[in-house]
Amino acid sequence: MAKIISVANQKGGVGKTTTAINLGAGFAVLERKTLIIDADPQANATSGLGIDPKNVQTSVYECIMDGIDPRSIVMNTNTPNLDIIPAHIDLVGAEIEMINMPGREYMLLKTLAAIRNDYDFIIIDCSPSLGLVTVNALVASDSVIIPVQCEYFALEGLGKLLNTIKIVQTRLNKALDIEGILLTMYDNRLRLSRQVVKEVKTHFQKMVFKTLINRNIKLSEAPSFGETAIMHDATSIGAINYLNLAREILQKNNMTAMTNEQKKL
Repeated sequence: MAKIISVANQKGGVGKTTTAINLGAGFAVLERKTLIIDADPQANATSGLGIDPKNVQTSVYECIMDGIDPRSIVMNTNTPNLDIIPAHIDLVGAEIEMINMPGREYMLLKTLAAIRNDYDFIIIDCSPSLGLVTVNALVASDSVIIPVQCEYFALEGLGKLLNTIKIVQTRLNKALDIEGILLTMYDNRLRLSRQVVKEVKTHFQKMVFKTLINRNIKLSEAPSFGETAIMHDATSIGAINYLNLAREILQKNNMTAMTNEQKKL
């Protein structure tokens, strides 16, 4: 059964989509079958994996609102072991359409039940908001990764997000954990970056991932080629960072041990 992880932060430009697709690629390279759910109407995870959102006929919107079997719209990527359920601009309407629906917070959870046993990991790329679609993602998830950029306004809005997560934990999904706070866009040459890392680690201690995501041109370039950083340039510091993050999460969840089947020659 897949572990479902949301990548969420209502602040834009912190590296949510970059984290979703490259962490997914990291799991895939480590031979964990992974599915990315693009739950952002901007569909950046979809385009970042080489799929033109304009050509998407059926998306996560139809799965949530019309009950379409998610297996029927899963798309393969050019990374082995990595699939995606794409998004479309129609997802904007879901926020309004769900308002008066009974059990509106559980609709994505019901959608993923049909596909959960097909993967080792399901990663949900959330939109930069705390609306109903993001709440649906948190309710459907086992844990949440919070990307925080190493810049001046790093902690702005983080308290509000943590409060939302606490409400979801209390009222809707008691099993939801914080997988970790991920520091992104780190530049060791800048004193500000080092100060932000120190401040976040002081405030949140063990909640912060040991892996830092360095500011890296290859991470920015890769989506324009419709590729993950690992497929674009496996030797780049960004690709290595996300592979290390995937390893750290596997270790944290005690998922690094070989199964009896894997031990057989």
